[in-house]
Amino acid sequence: MSQKPAPRKRLFGRERFEDEARFLRSWIERPLLTGAVAPSSKHLAQAMASYVDPRVPGPVVELGPGTGPVTDALIRRGIEQERLVLVEFNPEFAQLLKRRFPRAAIVCGDAYDVKDALADVVTEPCAGFVSSLPLFTKPLPQRLELLAAAHAMSRPGAPFVQFTYAVVPPMPARSPHYVATASERIWRNVPPARVWVYRSR
Repeated sequence: MSQKPAPRKRLFGRERFEDEARFLRSWIERPLLTGAVAPSSKHLAQAMASYVDPRVPGPVVELGPGTGPVTDALIRRGIEQERLVLVEFNPEFAQLLKRRFPRAAIVCGDAYDVKDALADVVTEPCAGFVSSLPLFTKPLPQRLELLAAAHAMSRPGAPFVQFTYAVVPPMPARSPHYVATASERIWRNVPPARVWVYRSR
């Protein structure tokens, strides 16, 4: 009987510093695409991963994984690396993800066009979507289109998990098409953040 592979070691010291430098450089060069000046803290990453049930079959899609802190939290949550599909627009980050998570499917593409980006990768209903995209840089109709596309690709009731630094939700909290819930504010993140979860009705 084969042993389950150990999760990646957490980022410490130089590697963590290098990731923060990558994020800051990317944010300076393309602030509307990166949307953050530093990777998510382990507290925010764990909170986001907690909404994905590893017992539910199917791929778990992560949109905008960056350098992988939420990816790592998903693996620690019990999601096998082989089930992960990571959609990253930044080519430098995509190459980094391939090195760090070699058994995950890495898609270097536009997460806002998720149906086309995943057309050749996802062949069964997804167990959930986890997003670190800077949604407020896009108009609300485009955000809602993304959510509807993700729900259409997912199992009934599967979560679309999104964090935000804003005090208002990234998509309306009330809708006839989905149910939205929010976490408490996560103060041990810079800046403090909140996790919103959207499930189709």
